[in-house]
Amino acid sequence: MKKITTFALGLLLAGVSFAADMTPVGTWRSVDDKTGAAKAQIVISDKGGVLTGRIEKLLRKEADPNAVCEKCTDDRKGKPMVGLEIIRGAKKAEGKDVWEDGKILDPESGKNYTLRLTPKDGGSKLDVRGSVLGIGRTQTWVRVK
Repeated sequence: MKKITTFALGLLLAGVSFAADMTPVGTWRSVDDKTGAAKAQIVISDKGGVLTGRIEKLLRKEADPNAVCEKCTDDRKGKPMVGLEIIRGAKKAEGKDVWEDGKILDPESGKNYTLRLTPKDGGSKLDVRGSVLGIGRTQTWVRVK
């Protein structure tokens, strides 16, 4: 009986660990949806049920580590790309493994888009959809272990 209880507890803990990965919270490698090249490392954190995400590191070979967001039109204008908050305000949709109602900034264009984050493949990938009036595109980011 003790072996069965230990086995069941192990399965329960494994399930909790799996479920914990089905969240956007963590470190991600953004990938250019056109070229497939790594662009940046992003850290997404949860503050009171609201997600924010910052660029932790630029990964493109030609990237200037001292670059600033020249095309931003809000409080981020002129701020360094490294450390720049690009995700604001996303919240978990009730009953779903989807975070939405936030905004994502494309620092290359300075444009903000409506955001939808959907973990997939057991939380190892994240579909990041930015859109305006329902028209947009989706990138798949990869979790950094």
